[in-house]
Amino acid sequence: MTQLQPRLGARDIAVATMMNLLWGMNIIAVKMAVIEIPPLTAALLRQAIVLLVCLSWLRVVPGRMRELLGLGVLTGGAYFLVINLSMAVATNVGALAIAGQLGVPFAMLLAVVVLKERIHKYRIAGVALSLLGVGILVFDPAVANEMPGIALTALASLIWAGSSLIQRNLRGVPVLTMYAWVGLLGVVILAPVSLVFEPQAVRSIPHLPLHSLGWVAFSAIGSTILGHGSMSWLLQRHPVASVTPLTLASPVLSVIFASLFFRTPLTPLMILGGIVALTGVAIVTIRSARVGEGRA
Repeated sequence: MTQLQPRLGARDIAVATMMNLLWGMNIIAVKMAVIEIPPLTAALLRQAIVLLVCLSWLRVVPGRMRELLGLGVLTGGAYFLVINLSMAVATNVGALAIAGQLGVPFAMLLAVVVLKERIHKYRIAGVALSLLGVGILVFDPAVANEMPGIALTALASLIWAGSSLIQRNLRGVPVLTMYAWVGLLGVVILAPVSLVFEPQAVRSIPHLPLHSLGWVAFSAIGSTILGHGSMSWLLQRHPVASVTPLTLASPVLSVIFASLFFRTPLTPLMILGGIVALTGVAIVTIRSARVGEGRA
């Protein structure tokens, strides 16, 4: 078994930089995909691409199938259904990037409720700051029309939090095997839903232009497979406490990229809410990583 190294080398930093850039740019790809393709069909195509790329890794893992099936249902089906709908109804996707940070505190709260983990003052403060940061958006007139999208993003964050608990029991399972099941269950769930609610869009899939498919492919390959694969690679080489803080750059990049690409405003309240939410997420992430490492 390879000994974990606390110190990050140049190659590790390069991988982490790529990971954050892919995750940061993904918000543009998802929004453009649901502009050009109805949201349920776009989600179906994303999972179909994930399945196609990871198909050779699809295998039964004895003793882990309940978790793999649960991960597939939540991540492959429910999460992408809700997150694509949120992108479809939103204009200022930068606000959604801020609201998406609720996944980290939600995951910690679920761990407290479901796994009976203990929570101390620092992580309580982090959760409070995360909720406050997203709550600040409610008072921003510039995002007043984004409340449906923010609410759907919050729901997607809760679903993501549930799937993160499942992944705790999947350590040692290759990431491509996990995402093969995510892709398979995503297709199984999203195909009938898309056929019922977007039958014309499903029938038009063979005629979609390549640039439309390109946005979906970027999300599937860039964000899901390469992004999460990079995270798995880093966690195999370094302690959790050294790796998880590296992910904090991605929401900042998402907000910046979305504002520049879609020319949506970054208001003072959005900036304030983002800073407060990210501060809370940073506290929860770093303290949780240290707890997981057995540190104070």
